[in-house]
Amino acid sequence: MSNTYGTWLKAQREAAGLTQQQLAGLAIMTRSHISHIEAGRRVPSEEDAQRLDRALGTGNVLTSFRPGADTDAVADYFAPVQHLEQQATSIREFAPSLIPGILQTEAYARCVLGRTFPPLSPAECDRAVVTRLKRAQILQNPTSPVVWAMLDEAVLRRPVGGAAIMAEQIDHIIGLTESERIRTHVIPLELGHHPLLNGMLTLMWFEDQPPIAYSEGVRVGRLHDSPSVVEALQGNYTLALSDALSLKESLAALKATSKGYRDHG
Repeated sequence: MSNTYGTWLKAQREAAGLTQQQLAGLAIMTRSHISHIEAGRRVPSEEDAQRLDRALGTGNVLTSFRPGADTDAVADYFAPVQHLEQQATSIREFAPSLIPGILQTEAYARCVLGRTFPPLSPAECDRAVVTRLKRAQILQNPTSPVVWAMLDEAVLRRPVGGAAIMAEQIDHIIGLTESERIRTHVIPLELGHHPLLNGMLTLMWFEDQPPIAYSEGVRVGRLHDSPSVVEALQGNYTLALSDALSLKESLAALKATSKGYRDHG
């Protein structure tokens, strides 16, 4: 994103005679988060922008002109993550129930996004699907970011949209994996409990800033930048990965599941 927003925020903070730490205290945010916004590395959530407006007395300027506020159809809590996703050099995904967004086909994404409550209008659904597919464009770069996808087998077994859509979706992941664009590992259902079963997790690494983690549940998402929390979540991911099927075994499981959908669809 353009750094105009971050530069203006910094100018307002300095005009108010505040350090980043002092502004963080007034806005109930971390100093590192303020720093990343000013440097143009993160997009504030709508709630963050509202708190910054109140702390600096800037009316609703920071809220109204938040980057992406009017262009991308994503939940407020996901907006900063979407921006970071585009900058990451390495991404590791874990999905317990649905295919990760950057790996979704158009048909799968439309099914997921079109069944929300309250329901979206056709135009809103189209906009949300386009936004999700735009995220997947990071995979058009042949080498970066490096992407690992760890999928609970339940993700593959749940027939979102029906057999034809699931077969197409799984074949898409097979293609990305066989071309070595991504690595895919499946956690078998027979494993039972594992360290990441409670929710979706994304880990990201960058060239110019510390790694972060993002976890998500029903209508809530949280960005983690505390080094101790990120390290713990990375450990959980590594532990779960150690119990997942190998790359070769995972590809075999994907192909068998896709064939099953095609044969019985």
